[in-house]
Amino acid sequence: MAHLELDHIVQRYGSTVVVNGVSFRVDSGDIACLLGPSGCGKTTLLRGIAGFEELAAGEIRLQNRLVSRQGWRLAPEKRQIGMVFQDYALFPHLTVARNVGFGLGALPAQERRQRIDDWLTTVGLLDLGDKYPHQLSGGQQQRVALARALAPRPQLVLLDEPFSNLDIDLRERLALEVREILKRQRITAVLVTHDQHEAFAMADWIGVMADGIIQQWDTPYRIYHQPSNRRVADFIGQGVFLPGVLGADGRVEIELGVLAARSPPDFPVADDHPARQRPVTVLLRPDDIVHDDQSPLRAEVRHKAFRGAEILYTLRLTSGRQVLALVPSHHNHAIGERIGIRTDIDHVVAFPDQHTDPAAQQAPRLPQT
Repeated sequence: MAHLELDHIVQRYGSTVVVNGVSFRVDSGDIACLLGPSGCGKTTLLRGIAGFEELAAGEIRLQNRLVSRQGWRLAPEKRQIGMVFQDYALFPHLTVARNVGFGLGALPAQERRQRIDDWLTTVGLLDLGDKYPHQLSGGQQQRVALARALAPRPQLVLLDEPFSNLDIDLRERLALEVREILKRQRITAVLVTHDQHEAFAMADWIGVMADGIIQQWDTPYRIYHQPSNRRVADFIGQGVFLPGVLGADGRVEIELGVLAARSPPDFPVADDHPARQRPVTVLLRPDDIVHDDQSPLRAEVRHKAFRGAEILYTLRLTSGRQVLALVPSHHNHAIGERIGIRTDIDHVVAFPDQHTDPAAQQAPRLPQT
């Protein structure tokens, strides 16, 4: 059942359209993520869901109840929504326990105390209830902020860049911990972030945003392996684009050979364009290129980045174009060395060539949830 529904939302600041016709739904117990660079409209959209911003058009429903439309919005405090902010927004003069209990003033004292203890136990901070925020680490402060947001048992939790102030290792670890807590408590949530690693770690569904619209709403797996357009492919993961030719049989020929996969490329076809031998650009991820000493196909090592268990190689092909390859780090090759490679691709991701294919000007088709 849809827990949260957005229907053709438009939001403006003056004459500037920041969110332009966004629609999506989040089912009960799911974690959704709005992912995109700064300025794409994701935080404005989150504030609209919370009730902090007016809508220029569209409707927002929470558990089938209308909470926002053009010219009217239910007050934020009446929406039963919990918020977790980027800067934690803890009260510095209150202890951890009193921060968590801030929204529980209507409960009897004993029930309030029990609810606080339950949530401090859930986030692993029961022994720190008497401490103050400045006495905690960043990760601990974020756990307190999460417990405070969840203690009143909201209908929905919104997380606005909640881990951006933490170091990389702690960020990913805490994202996994927060997901586990939300799933265990069966809480519906919407996360906003610019960090795709956070999105992949936490979300069941991801909406990649750019220019105020959702470019693709899909599972993390399909967002990475089957991006719906060049904007998504450029933003998600690492990769390079090589020119190729798409045949009528769905096979794509590139410099590295002929690519065949279980899912051939699929995109609009212009009426005045021949059906065969279409020029395309093909996305190759680092995990699509496999190091193989027996392969006759060779590439020159141009750069290398040691990553512990793996090395990310930048390889120069015969044409001068470059590709990326993730190789186990015991294969430690020198700059300038030529190594054998081959492709190993389950999903061929190809897009119409923007310079020569009229179909490239057509809007992408987005996967249905």
